[in-house]
Amino acid sequence: MSTPSRDVDVKTMLQEVAAHPVPEYARKFYYCFGGLTFLTFVIQVLTGILLAVYYKPTPEAAYESVKFITDEVALGAVVRSVHRICSNLMVVLVILHMLRVIYTGSYKRPRQFNWVVGVTLLLLTLGFCFTGYLLIWDQVGYWAAVIGTQIMGSVPVVGDTLLNLAQAGSKVSGYTLTRFYALHIAVLPVVTIVFLVIHFIMVRKQGISGGL
Repeated sequence: MSTPSRDVDVKTMLQEVAAHPVPEYARKFYYCFGGLTFLTFVIQVLTGILLAVYYKPTPEAAYESVKFITDEVALGAVVRSVHRICSNLMVVLVILHMLRVIYTGSYKRPRQFNWVVGVTLLLLTLGFCFTGYLLIWDQVGYWAAVIGTQIMGSVPVVGDTLLNLAQAGSKVSGYTLTRFYALHIAVLPVVTIVFLVIHFIMVRKQGISGGL
């Protein structure tokens, strides 16, 4: 039996978070872009889980499963639209957040590491967009996979390795679709959450930087 001193007081923890002082300069609207980006990420996770219930990551069934979600599933079209709109909105908000960081000089010492983490989160966001874009596996999705993997193949030195890893073989196939689906719903979310935790810890530790 745990002692009272070791019990986790969730209410107190929440009160401390809610009562955490926010500097006056950080109450300007452009300081909200980071929080709004996180909100869109949460929405993406929730709507993505709902979409994954019906989506089938095979060349034969991918397009039809998306069509089924849109036309047959209750509120499926709404969930899919929210997921699509929030994906675009998330990219815009990440860019706005980073522009705010540049404008206020928040990338400078001692916050260089958190800036690198933020740039990594931007790349992960773009990775979400690319891998999600082709999951419909229509003509647009297929050729997006072809062009995207060919771009990876043009990278000096490691291009051939990246191409084979991305395509899961010598050409774009059903295995390519499965690989990008795994990246979209498993690998990228886990990596993103890890970097978000690091990002938030650094912000909490170093505080919100002031303007120029």
